[in-house]
Amino acid sequence: MSGLPASLCVSDTFAGLSLPGAEILSVSALLVTNYTASVAATFRFTQPAVEVQDATFCNVTVAYTHPGQNDNIITEAWLPTDDWNGRFLAVGGGGYAAGRFSLSYENMKGAIGDGYATITTDSGLGNAQDPTPWALVSPGNVNLYNLQNFGDVSLNDQAVIGKALIKSIYGKGPEYSYWSGCSQGGRQGLSMAQRYPKAYDGISAVAPAISWNGLAASAHWPQQFMNNLGTYPYPCEIDAITAAAVEACDGLDGVVDGVIAEADACLASFDPFSLVGKVIDCNQTVDGSQVNISRAAAATVNATWHGASKVDGTPIWSGFLPGTDLTGSSTAPGQISMVVTNCTTGTCVGAPSYLTVKWVQIFLAKDPNFDIVNLTHADYVRLVHAGKQQYESFLGTNDPDLSDFRDAGGKMITYHGLADNVIPPGGSRKYYKEVSALMPDAPSFYRYFEAPGLGHCWGGRSGQPTALFRQLRAWVENGTAPEQTPIDVNVEDGTVHHRILCPYPEVSVFDEGCGDAAAVECWSCGKRGSENQTRS
Repeated sequence: MSGLPASLCVSDTFAGLSLPGAEILSVSALLVTNYTASVAATFRFTQPAVEVQDATFCNVTVAYTHPGQNDNIITEAWLPTDDWNGRFLAVGGGGYAAGRFSLSYENMKGAIGDGYATITTDSGLGNAQDPTPWALVSPGNVNLYNLQNFGDVSLNDQAVIGKALIKSIYGKGPEYSYWSGCSQGGRQGLSMAQRYPKAYDGISAVAPAISWNGLAASAHWPQQFMNNLGTYPYPCEIDAITAAAVEACDGLDGVVDGVIAEADACLASFDPFSLVGKVIDCNQTVDGSQVNISRAAAATVNATWHGASKVDGTPIWSGFLPGTDLTGSSTAPGQISMVVTNCTTGTCVGAPSYLTVKWVQIFLAKDPNFDIVNLTHADYVRLVHAGKQQYESFLGTNDPDLSDFRDAGGKMITYHGLADNVIPPGGSRKYYKEVSALMPDAPSFYRYFEAPGLGHCWGGRSGQPTALFRQLRAWVENGTAPEQTPIDVNVEDGTVHHRILCPYPEVSVFDEGCGDAAAVECWSCGKRGSENQTRS
C-alpha cells in the first residue's frame, strides 16, 4: 500500500479505539516526515542492517489503564504512510524494560525501513533498567499488577492495540503479524505463543529470558560464590582460564577457529583447576606485574560453568559455557558479564550486574537495601526457592504445551548463543526439549538453533543469523521451513568464515574432504559429538 493521505494521521482517525478490560486515556497522532536512520544488524537480531531514507510515518501514542489497578501504560506505534508492506511487526524489550527504550526503537526504525507497521509498549513501567520505582507497592510488598503487566498482560494489549490502529488508518488489518525480540524480548515472544497463541503468525524469540528465577539464580551465582568464598580473583585470571579452555576445546569440532562448538564436551573434559599456579601477565594489579592463577579463580570459573547449586551440590540451574566472556573484557559494547571484579584499589571486590542484584534485593528479599555480600549459601538457596514459588506464573514463561499456537498456524524460531554472557543457554535447550517431548511434531512449527561463539543477542566471534527472520516469513507465508541458516564467524586470524546454523538437535558439520572451512558449501547439518546432560 502506498500514498496514504497525511490527513489521516490525526487522533480522530483512532477515536473508536477500545481495549477489553481497559480504559483508553488518550490517543495522539503525529506525522513524522523525512525520517532517516542507519540501523545496524546488531540490534535487529535476525535481520540485516538497513538504511532508512526519508521515511514518512504516523506516530500514534496510546495511554490507557486497567481500572482498579492504578497503572498507566503507554504504547507507541509507527504506521508507514508510504509503502506499507501489509504486515505488522511488534517489538520487545530488554532487561527490566518491557519496551519503549533504545533497543526497541532501533528495531522499530528497521521495521519502518522494511515497510512494516510496528509497535512497542512500556507496560506502564517506563523505560529505565532499574525496577526499583515500580517493583514494590510498599515496603516488603511486590506490585503484582505491575509484574503482571511486565509478564504478559500488557503484551497482549500491545497486539490488540496495534492491530486496531492498523485497521483504523489503513481500512484493513494486517495480512500477517510478527513478533521480534531478544532476551526479555525473547521471553515476551514465548509468552505470547504460550498465552495468546492467536496474536502473532510468526514469532522470533531470541536468547529468551525464560525460567526467569532460575536463570537469575545462575547469573548471580558467580558473585554469590565469590562472596561466600571471601575471595575475588583478578579478571586476568578468569580470562586466562577461558582462553585455555578455548585453546583446548577449539578443535573438537574438527576446525580450529577460536570458537568452542562442542561446548558440552569441553565442559566435561576441561579442568580449570589444571591452570592453578600458572604464571600470567596481569594489568589489573597495581604495578601491572605477573600473578599466579589462584585456586579461587579456578573454583569460581568451575562454579560459573556448572551453574547455581544447593548446599549439597544439587544443581539449581545450568551455568555459562566454556568460551563465554565472563569478565566483560572482550564483550561487545553495551553488554555485561557476570564474573566481574573491580581491582582498582589493589584489592579486588565483586562487581555484580544490576540485573541480578535487583532481582535478589527487590524481588526475592523485597528490600532495596538488602545486603547481598553477606548472604549465606543456604539463605541464597532459600530465597531462590521462594522466588520460584512466587514468580513462576508471572515470569517462568516455560509452558511446553504450544498446541494452541500450533493449531492456530503459528510458527516460531529461537536461537541462543553458546557464548551468551547474560543468560545461560541451557534454559533454551531445556525448554525446546520439553516442547519436543510433549509434542513430537514440534519441528513443524517451532525450530531452535544454537550458535557457537555468539554472545548475548550479539557479540562474540560469531555473527548473528540475519537471514532468519526472512526465513520465518517464508515459513509463515508459504510453508518453507528453515532447514539451515547462514552465519559468519570471525576467525582469530582476521578472516571471516561463512557457515550455517542448524535446527536442534542437528549441528553444522565440516566436510574435511571439501577442505575449506571458510566456505559455506563445506558445511552441512548432521550430528557430531555427544550431548552432555548437565545442560538438559
